[in-house]
Formats: sequence, C-alpha cells, structure tokens
Amino acid sequence: MTHLKPYLIRAIYEWILDNEFTPHLLVDATHQDVMVPEQFVRDGQIILNVRPAAIDALSLGNDAIEFNTRFNGKSTYIYVPIGSVMAIYAKENGKGMVFEMEESQHDEPPPPPVVETPPQKTKPNLRVLK
Repeated sequence: MTHLKPYLIRAIYEWILDNEFTPHLLVDATHQDVMVPEQFVRDGQIILNVRPAAIDALSLGNDAIEFNTRFNGKSTYIYVPIGSVMAIYAKENGKGMVFEMEESQHDEPPPPPVVETPPQKTKPNLRVLK
C-alpha cells in the first residue's frame, strides 16, 4: 500500500495555492538524503518557500519533493525525501498540516528484540497445614 503523506502534501499545496497564499515546507535537514543549502539550516531544520514564482521544475512525487530555486542569487537544486517533511503550511496564516516523524525516518537503530525466557521449572512444594 502506498503512503498517505505525499498525497496529503500535494492536496494541501494545491489548497494553499488556490487560496493565493504562499506554501512553505518545514524540513528535517538532518534526514539522510536531504539536499538543501547547509548555511540556511537552523536547529536541524529548514523552511522552504515553494511558491511557484520562487521555484522551477517542481516535482511532488511519492518518494521525494524536488525543485530548483535560488538562495542568495545562486541556483540551487533541492531534494527533500517525503519522510523528512515535517509540515506544509501557508506563510500568511499558518494553516496546513504538521506530520509526525515516523521511527523509520530517524537514524536511530531499532530497539533489540525482547527475548522472553521460559519460566524456570521448580519442584512442587507440599506443606502440611493443621
């Protein structure tokens, strides 16, 4: 089954544009495959303006968001895996959606499996009750 998140991102992006607002993406820049200009990353995050007039060749795919834009006048290719998108919202009013970060999106190893040991067998214990 395909993930719901890229569909929600596309729908909210269209809604923001239909209302003539400016769509912004909040991205976890520490995600393994993110390609953004490091000098604009703050606290491991970057906010990207994805207004059509500010970008070129936008691709809102199921696995990643890609586009070209300019930072300080320099043309820059941006690659954002869907798993690194933390939120999409309208700059003007903050309306949009915040996404929960899935455990698979972090670089932490999964916890070790819990191995249950069978209970120790003990000898029956009989007592005389008076």
